Amino acid sequence: MNLSKILKNAFLIVIFGLIVTACATKKSVKTTTESSTTTTKAAETQKADPIEKLDALMQGDVYIGSDTVGELASGVPDRVFFATNETILTTASRETLRKQAAWLRQNSDVTVVVEGHADERGTREYNLALGERRANAAKDYLMTYGVSSDRIKVLSYGKERPVDSGSNPLSWSKNRRSVTVKAN
Repeated sequence: MNLSKILKNAFLIVIFGLIVTACATKKSVKTTTESSTTTTKAAETQKADPIEKLDALMQGDVYIGSDTVGELASGVPDRVFFATNETILTTASRETLRKQAAWLRQNSDVTVVVEGHADERGTREYNLALGERRANAAKDYLMTYGVSSDRIKVLSYGKERPVDSGSNPLSWSKNRRSVTVKAN
């Protein structure tokens, strides 16, 4: 008797979980009706453009665009980006750091400074510590690919040197970064 009640409750929990998951999944569906006028469609398109632009430049809250990315060397991006309050390297960040490590191994006379940055939110002290953790995450990854720690210095600017001075999600995502700069 108790076993059937337990199984019934477990089944209900699984079904409930599936329903909640289905409801929480974001689906983007674009529909137009035949009664819509051209003016209305143009207005809807203009409203959607900033969101579509934001989606094209961000994955979650991590910047994936290239307009603020410089080059450490030809074909080697100089910066990686982070999620809010995070120091975890994304797949794209790891790929960039592997390119940096390969270039640094080929140019053994070059030393670098890895600068850590944060967005404007949070206290100065918090953002300096977060910037340092981000720079150290990049340094540690470079070291795992054969770059000597003697060739890498870490410096945190926190929120003091934004690359984008805006106060919006896209600007913040551009500012959450570490930048590898030649020191010599």
